[in-house]
Amino acid sequence: MARPREFNEDQVLEAAGDAFRTKGYEGTTAPALARIAGFAQRSLYKMLGNRRGLFLRAFKDYVDHNLRRRIARLESTQAPSAAITAFFCDAIERLHSDPLQRSCMLINSAVGAMSDDVEFRKAAASELTQLRAFFLRCMAAACQSGEIPITVSPEEAATQLLVIFLDLRVLACVNPRRPLLRGMVTHALALLGLPSLLGRQ
Repeated sequence: MARPREFNEDQVLEAAGDAFRTKGYEGTTAPALARIAGFAQRSLYKMLGNRRGLFLRAFKDYVDHNLRRRIARLESTQAPSAAITAFFCDAIERLHSDPLQRSCMLINSAVGAMSDDVEFRKAAASELTQLRAFFLRCMAAACQSGEIPITVSPEEAATQLLVIFLDLRVLACVNPRRPLLRGMVTHALALLGLPSLLGRQ
């Protein structure tokens, strides 16, 4: 008797997340998900739920690995103002280096994916709130310590940075050239007195 295929939830969620990022929720069918995961559709759903449930779990896995861990790493290793610049530098390099030009699950969700799903809209809004909170913590600390001049309130700056991040991700979907993406961010950082992207690769 053949041995049952070993189930690795992390790998399945990552593969599902890649599929959703590449083709979107509507464009990623249940049979396609089963093929990507290497399991029969019935077995996959038994282990991880239906397509909607799998999308929600893949979304959580995506933000855990691509947003929360990055924020935690930057806040623990960088000065507050440098953490913001490093965040954008890292985002640009990730966008530029992705040969598939995959979209961001968080941004797609925020601008309309599954827009009739209240639970999912709340999940997307919560992650954007956490991202703004990161910007706010860094801006407040940098202003208080004198790292940067106080040109606007930390609250206003945090909102501006969130908008810049959203615009950056949308632009990268159609034109991920590094000079264009860096140019978009450079001016905004300078207006807020934050460290330049120059010198960061």
